[in-house]
Amino acid sequence: MRHVDFSPLYRSTVGFDRLFTMLDSLGQPENAQTYPPYNIERTGEDAYRISMAVAGFSDSDIAIEAHRNVLSVKGERKDETNGEGTEVLYRGIAARTFERRFQLADHVEVVGAELKNGLLHIDLKRSVPEELKPRKIEIGKSTKQIEAKAAA
Repeated sequence: MRHVDFSPLYRSTVGFDRLFTMLDSLGQPENAQTYPPYNIERTGEDAYRISMAVAGFSDSDIAIEAHRNVLSVKGERKDETNGEGTEVLYRGIAARTFERRFQLADHVEVVGAELKNGLLHIDLKRSVPEELKPRKIEIGKSTKQIEAKAAA
């Protein structure tokens, strides 16, 4: 297994701590989450959608929280009884608790969430403030003249 040490870079950079932490976590497959499976789609120029397969979970079993640049989705099913005299012979539908975290880019906000047909859809929108958007500057001739005041 290959491991890269980013500690020397921490000393010479400012504000990139989160980037190095993310790169460091990519090299650790033993901590990789595989449940529940998900898709990330681009639905517009500045719109995205995360779809997660959460079969068997209801609205009350799932908690979605966005804090700073981290979106976390937690699911915990309550114990269900199948009724008196029934026995589960095979359980193929996973009902285990999960927590999935997504790193969001700056200015990405959660617009809404919907649970439909066993899929949890979380809609995201990137809205960059006007002062951070690039603007075009016209090139023109300046007609202002700077005059020096004469000493009296």
